[in-house]
Amino acid sequence: MNQDRVLEAFRQEAAALTEAVSGLTPAEWELPTRCTPWNVLDLLGHVCVVIDWLPGMLDAPAPDEPEISAAQYYRPDDRFSPRTNDSRVALAQDRVAGSRDGAAFAQVFAAAWQRADRLCRVQQAGRTVRTRHGDAMVLSEFLLTRVVEVAVHGLDLADALGRKPWLTPAAGDAVTELLLGTEHAAAVDELGWSRTRFLRKATGREPLDGAEAVQVERLGIRRLALG
Repeated sequence: MNQDRVLEAFRQEAAALTEAVSGLTPAEWELPTRCTPWNVLDLLGHVCVVIDWLPGMLDAPAPDEPEISAAQYYRPDDRFSPRTNDSRVALAQDRVAGSRDGAAFAQVFAAAWQRADRLCRVQQAGRTVRTRHGDAMVLSEFLLTRVVEVAVHGLDLADALGRKPWLTPAAGDAVTELLLGTEHAAAVDELGWSRTRFLRKATGREPLDGAEAVQVERLGIRRLALG
């Protein structure tokens, strides 16, 4: 996926998330999410953390060659171990520790993704970056993993809040292509599912019945370790 397209998907989905959390009540910020032990504020803190990595990555020297793709980034190794997940939980909670005012943190989140967007927008196509896990990636591939984070956790936040999901078409298409491969992404329409329902099913957020499991297996969905 080219850099302009994935960056536009990131921009649209992050803006939709910002709008969705604007105006939440104090009680809504404290609602539990399926991403235990995070509440709504903590989960937004996590999404902010995963975007916060970008400026430092862009400031660092670019690796000579990319080593992995977006799909390979989600391989089930130490990055999704219990120890790393404990660190991930703590980082999110630390990110919001000084701002238990959800409305104020929503503005912090907006500033974080807008800064990342500005910095990425001026990068040349094919720019490489090194992730915090040590992997060398093309920036557009790493950005695709950020779209996954904002989109999938957007579903988690919508469910916690009892809201209709706000998944944008650009992000839904981008994540679907990641899960199925560009050449097979259109096949999801055979299931008669919306992009939102497909992402729920593909990420385990909605159970599959027997027939659906067969259909999903036939589509060859890439299994992503999401922590």
